Amino acid sequence: MTQDRPTLGIALMLGFCVVAPMGDALAKILSDKVALGQLLLIRFGVQALVLIPIIAATGRVWRMSNRVLALTLLRTLMHIVGIGMMVSALYYLPLADAIAIAFVMPFIMLLLGHYVLGEEVGIRRMIACAVGFAGTLLVIQPSFQEVGWPALLPMGVAINFALFMLVTRKIAKETDPIGLQAVSGVMAVVLMTPVIFLIPDQSVPILAWDSLLPSSTWTLLVAIGLSGTLAHLLMTWSLRYAPSATLAPMQYLEIPIATVIGFAVFGDLPNTMASIGIAIVVASGLYIVFREQAISRRPEPAPVASHAVQTPAE
Repeated sequence: MTQDRPTLGIALMLGFCVVAPMGDALAKILSDKVALGQLLLIRFGVQALVLIPIIAATGRVWRMSNRVLALTLLRTLMHIVGIGMMVSALYYLPLADAIAIAFVMPFIMLLLGHYVLGEEVGIRRMIACAVGFAGTLLVIQPSFQEVGWPALLPMGVAINFALFMLVTRKIAKETDPIGLQAVSGVMAVVLMTPVIFLIPDQSVPILAWDSLLPSSTWTLLVAIGLSGTLAHLLMTWSLRYAPSATLAPMQYLEIPIATVIGFAVFGDLPNTMASIGIAIVVASGLYIVFREQAISRRPEPAPVASHAVQTPAE
């Protein structure tokens, strides 16, 4: 079993918060150019092709117990569904808005970590997470009159990935992160390949396969696979070293990062209220970083001698 190291876990989650929006931006670029099924199959196929040689070269173990294998299959199915919903949402919504709406996820994950995994959640972390969630509400500003039901897709993503991270936490300390992602990539390819190539394109257009895509599109598809693989390796490693309750507020940093990427790539810029919300989110995330660092530096209390006499104050 790996000992928790909160500062390292936070640093790895920060890397995830940078890489994940980059992959989402690539997905948004391709959302109206490539069928969803083809995008997902290539994304997981690249994951498998990248990680299997690494396992072979390093001698890592990717064999799993029946319990872990079953949870990995469940995790893979949730991963496919979650990415599919997010890519569909990005077709209709700006990058920052889609991610912001999905950011009820850390709050859900915090509660799951406390009530399902029995992880300790102090009052300060609860307050910081609540403040971050309030800032997220300022960023969201959803207009269902403009986009209709697709505005609900990021909410589905939030629930799905909260459960996804709960399952990941349950198996992260029993598996090698690279082995876990490799097995997940192979599972996804095995599950999706017959669905895409056996179902007629005309009946389910989102499962269509186009072999004549431009080379630039194929390059972006591979880039999505690479960024997705790296992002979820960082997330898996972070959960290996820190409880989900510690990492939940950190993920709020993904919103301002996505805002910057969205402006640079698509020209989307948040209004004044959204900017205030982003500032609140960043402040709450940074508070958690400094709080965890202070706790990790705190010396362990000295043991009390067995013959010591307790005072009334004790």
